[in-house]
Amino acid sequence: MRIILDTNFLMAVAEFKIDIFSEIERIADFKYEIYIIDKTIDELDNIIKTQKGKNKQAASLALQLIEHKDVKQIKTAEGRTDDLIVEAAGKDTIIATQDIELKKRLKDRSRIMCIRQKKHIFIR
Repeated sequence: MRIILDTNFLMAVAEFKIDIFSEIERIADFKYEIYIIDKTIDELDNIIKTQKGKNKQAASLALQLIEHKDVKQIKTAEGRTDDLIVEAAGKDTIIATQDIELKKRLKDRSRIMCIRQKKHIFIR
């Protein structure tokens, strides 16, 4: 099973002070690998370059986690990150996101992983 992390899900680590990797391990009673879309790195770099304060810190932490946890990247063609995530979705994939619009687009395509009460992860 592939778990694809969206940019805002990664940035929630700093916002909610949650260890998403421990939480995923806690709830995943199946074999999985964690991925990001390659454009996620571009989004995080852009946030670091253009924003200040909490968002910049959250994006920086997200990049560190990607490297430290050895998260795999899915190479993609050009396009918007959310569109590429929808394309990558499928029955053997769980998309981890907090983005309401992306959740709506994924409703019938893939299972979704979300953060509940700012401290727990669940799959629906």
